[in-house]
Amino acid sequence: MANRSYLYSADSMPNEAGIPKGIRCISEHNGDVPLAHKLLAGRGTTVVPSMIWNPPIGIVADYADGAALLRDLLHAVGKGLEDDAEFARCVVGTTTHLEKQRAKYFVLETGEIVSMSDDDPAVAVRRLASEDIPDAVARAEAAIAGRDGDWLASVRADWQRHFASFYSETLYFSFPD
Repeated sequence: MANRSYLYSADSMPNEAGIPKGIRCISEHNGDVPLAHKLLAGRGTTVVPSMIWNPPIGIVADYADGAALLRDLLHAVGKGLEDDAEFARCVVGTTTHLEKQRAKYFVLETGEIVSMSDDDPAVAVRRLASEDIPDAVARAEAAIAGRDGDWLASVRADWQRHFASFYSETLYFSFPD
């Protein structure tokens, strides 16, 4: 198993009755939940039933606000990477894909990642939604406002780990219309 974090968009939230129709694939990232996924799922963050696994381990968030937060951080990170063509391509590819796959909500699926620990997956996802994601959002907001230059420099130095996920219309777990 590759142990990926998966990000989708949808116009309604998954619930006990089932998964939404018209799910759009956004991104998958191997090995962890990257900063980009945390920020995209960082506004209006709510734990919901998973679209992939049985426990209630899905996370839903506001699409427009999460996308704006990521764009703002990418802009701040880019101020120190003006000559990095690979970073510029990453930003264009990411923002173009986010605009094309726009919906009302982001749906973050982290079941493969949280299952790598001995923690109960539902507990791990609640902690992700109530601690890890809000902490990442707070650090990003501070960096964007010019109040956390050290954190911004560390993100800039390792930008591939934070932002270079696989963005595609088809992910390992895709959903038919």
